[in-house]
Amino acid sequence: MGIFYYTKKYFKMSRRQRKSELKSTLWFMPLWYILGAIALSAFTFYLDYVVDVSLYLPAAIGFSGQTLQVLLSALVGGVLTLSAFTINSLLVALTTFSGQFSSKMLVNFVSDRATQHVLGIFNGSFIYVLLNFFYVTHEEEEYVVATPVLSILTAVMAAVTFIYFINHTTTWMQVHNISFNMNEKSKSVQAALEKELKPYYLKKDVEEESLPLESDGKVIRTNQSGYFQVADFSRLMKQAKSDDTILRFNVRIGEFILEDTPLLTYWENGHTVDPKRYFKSIEIGIKQTEIQDLEYGLIKLAEVAIKALDHNDPLTVTNTIHQITDLLKRIGQSTNFSPYLFDEEEELRVIMIQKDFRYYLHKGFASIREYADQNSTVMQELITMMSLLSKTMDPEVHNDLWEFARQTILGFDNHSLYENDCLYMLEKLSELAHHTGQEKDYLFLLEYMLKRVSSKSAAEDPSVL
Repeated sequence: MGIFYYTKKYFKMSRRQRKSELKSTLWFMPLWYILGAIALSAFTFYLDYVVDVSLYLPAAIGFSGQTLQVLLSALVGGVLTLSAFTINSLLVALTTFSGQFSSKMLVNFVSDRATQHVLGIFNGSFIYVLLNFFYVTHEEEEYVVATPVLSILTAVMAAVTFIYFINHTTTWMQVHNISFNMNEKSKSVQAALEKELKPYYLKKDVEEESLPLESDGKVIRTNQSGYFQVADFSRLMKQAKSDDTILRFNVRIGEFILEDTPLLTYWENGHTVDPKRYFKSIEIGIKQTEIQDLEYGLIKLAEVAIKALDHNDPLTVTNTIHQITDLLKRIGQSTNFSPYLFDEEEELRVIMIQKDFRYYLHKGFASIREYADQNSTVMQELITMMSLLSKTMDPEVHNDLWEFARQTILGFDNHSLYENDCLYMLEKLSELAHHTGQEKDYLFLLEYMLKRVSSKSAAEDPSVL
């Protein structure tokens, strides 16, 4: 009953969501290896008992029936033992990831192709050797070659894979690899979304006066609570063109919505529209996913940094902040896209809700700043990243960068600083002010910080800094 339920669940998903869900499970890849092991075992049986390849190969590499059974029974136990150690190592890794970093990282490690291939190799190896053990007889005159040779090679491959898996796990758990992998995952999500939306963008301004009136629109409400996970924009565009309508999203992808929440507003143009058709292009589920949600990637990285703060791990915090900065730069380049999507005839069809760079900047760093509890080292790193972003990003976001740095500095309320901490922070703040054109506001922040220098000499003589 349970298998039928889960199978039915996957068939109800969209193609993109089904692909994402299958990649995040531990059974899908091993299933293919098991099917391959069954096919390879059948081929081995064909070589030994139909073709009888022992007639064409040296007698030294062959085994009699009884000897082969002893060998295969030992190999079955050995492969099973390696599989048990691998599963145990996997559980230890998952527990470590969940406790020290973030429970959201479990999906990243489980969906990693190397992890899934390793589990597939062990499951396939065990099934292959076990099937070979079943059809070997006890007859003394039985003489086979393919079965022992391929079974031994399979066991050797399992042993080598076990070493590889231990190395893979220890490498994956290193701080820089964890944050880098999460960053790359978010970038791939963003690239896929940009590729999907790019054909529907046009480089022309849309005047607000030309948009349909709010009062003329009809609202489509959700029929369930959950997270807005996926929107099939290609299918929505085709349906909107077929109905000759304009659609506007009332919620963002990744947002939690309740049943009966306004999801879409549409404007008819003389055609009767069936709202149920649009639900086929929208997925609402019980969890957040990274399929189209850029914000979720930032939240995952920020959670790793927050956990590291709790464990007094400055290296992890710093490295994660660097990866968030890199992801923010990429997001900042894509937020310049228009929220309006046009069909092939340049007719407006879909209006999206799009957040600006300031929103993503806040989501990426605000929680880290809050949980840092005025940790001067973390604050200094945040200011440094603002300065770095100001050197590489368009002037349109410079005010956002400066405002975030300004709020960070003003957050040192009733908190004193050491001279060197103040010096290094002012150095990066000065660079940021220069690149963003905020030299006047910088003087105010300079005076504000000097009042919080813990050294009396520095407070009396600012020239020390």
